[in-house]
Amino acid sequence: MEQEGPGGRRCRGGRKQARRCQEPRGLGPFFFFGGVNGATIVSGYCESRGWKRIHDRNRDDFKLKWCETKSTANYSNFREGEQLLFQIPNNGVLTTKIGLLCSLREYERVSGKVGHGQQLRRLKMDEFVPATFRMDVTAEREEFFNQQEGVCDAERRMWICKPTGLNRGRGIFLLKSREEVEAFRLKLQLLDNGRKRPQRRPQACVVQRYIQKPLLLDGRKFDVRSYLLIACTSPYMVFFGHGYVRLTCGAYDPDSNSLCTHLTNQYLQKRNPLYGQLKEDTVWSMRNFNVYVNERLAVGGAVPRDWVLGAFTKRMQQIMTQCFLAVKSKLDRRLGLFDLLGCDFMVDEDFKVWLLEMNCNPALHTNCEVLKEVVPRTVVETLDLSLEIFHKCRLRQPMLPLASQRDFVLLYNGACLSEKNSSRGSNQKNAKTSPKTCTSKSEPVGKIQSLTLAAHPREDIRKNSSPSKED
Repeated sequence: MEQEGPGGRRCRGGRKQARRCQEPRGLGPFFFFGGVNGATIVSGYCESRGWKRIHDRNRDDFKLKWCETKSTANYSNFREGEQLLFQIPNNGVLTTKIGLLCSLREYERVSGKVGHGQQLRRLKMDEFVPATFRMDVTAEREEFFNQQEGVCDAERRMWICKPTGLNRGRGIFLLKSREEVEAFRLKLQLLDNGRKRPQRRPQACVVQRYIQKPLLLDGRKFDVRSYLLIACTSPYMVFFGHGYVRLTCGAYDPDSNSLCTHLTNQYLQKRNPLYGQLKEDTVWSMRNFNVYVNERLAVGGAVPRDWVLGAFTKRMQQIMTQCFLAVKSKLDRRLGLFDLLGCDFMVDEDFKVWLLEMNCNPALHTNCEVLKEVVPRTVVETLDLSLEIFHKCRLRQPMLPLASQRDFVLLYNGACLSEKNSSRGSNQKNAKTSPKTCTSKSEPVGKIQSLTLAAHPREDIRKNSSPSKED
C-alpha cells in the first residue's frame, strides 16, 4: 500500500507508515496519545491549545504523552521536569488487587507501631475492605479453605474470586456452595502441579468476602465510581473527584448465577438484551443519587438528609486518602508524572462504605448522557490542574491558590511541607533560635484527618440532627 505524504513524498507500509510521513515538525508543542480510551477528549483539549498530535511513540520532543499501557518504551524518553506523562509507572501498588491489598496491610502494620497525634483517625482495614485472601500465598490459601470446612451451605458466606490485574469483569466468578469451593481448591492444586512444567504462569487472584446485602436503588445493585487524581508526584498534589453511579439492568438476586446481576460495569451490562432500552438508567449522576436517598431513605430517618454529598463523600475521601498514604513512599516520584485513578465503592444495607478496587486508566467513554457530562469535565480539569501545578513547580511559584481547581477537592498538599521547609531553612540562617515546625507535616488537608465518621449513619443522626452540608 502506498500513500502520498507532505511534499509529494511516497509513503509505503500502510496507515501507520503514512502517519509517520505526515508527522508534524517544527517547534510544537506536540502531544502523543496512545490507544483509544479518552482519545477524543484529550486530543480535543490539546488541539484547542494549539498543540499538534504526533503518532511516533519514539519521539522525545513531546510536551504531553498520554498512553493506555505502561510499556517501557513509553517511559524511556521521558524527561523529568520538562514533559508531562500520564500514568505513574508503578501505580500497580494501588491499581492491582494484590498490590493494593499488600500496600494497605503493610501500612496498617507499620503505622500500628508508630504513635499518631490525636487528630489523625486511621481506619482499620476491616472497616472499609472486605476480608480478602491471596490465593498465590500458600498460608493464606490454606487459611481460607480451612475456614470453609465444616460450614453448611445455609451458614456459608458467598465469596468472589478476582484476578489481580484484569478488568471488565474478566476472570471473576462466585463461590456459593461447598461443591464450588472444593472445585476451586482442586483447580488451584492442578495449577500448582502445572507450574512445575515450563509454561506460562497463571494469573494470580484473590478471594474476597462478597457483600451479600448491598443497599439497592429501585431493587437494583449499584456501585459508585469516584476519582483519585495524583496531579503531581514531586511534590505530591492529590485530589478527590466525584464520578457517577453504575447500576445493573435487572433486579438484584443473590442466588443468581449470572455475573450481570452481581457486577455493575457497563461491559457486562451490555450483555443484557434490554441494555439498549435501559442504558440511560444504568448510570446516575451523584446529584440524582443524592435526591433518591433524600426522598426514599432520609425521610424515614435511615440516613441524614444529603448523606450522599455529606457523610458518604467524606468517607470516600477518608478511604482514598488512607490508600494514598499507604503508597506515597513507594510511587515513582518525578516531576511531570501524573495519574487519574477510578475508585469503586459499594454501600451495604447498613450504609457502611466498602472500597472494592482502584483502577488505572479508568474508562473514559461517553455513551450515555450522565457520562457525557461527567467524563469530559473530569479529564479537562485533570489536565488543567496537572499543567498548572507542573508550571508552578518549574517556576518555583506558590502552589495555592489553584486557578484551575473547580470540582476536584484537595486531599493532600505535599507542597506545604516543601515550602515551609524552604522557609525554615532561610530563617535558621538569619536567627539564633529555630522557628516552630509545621505541625501538619504534609498530612491530608481539610478536615479529613480528624474525621471520625460513625460506621452506621444512624449514629450520625443521634450526634448531629442538622443536615449534612454538600461538600
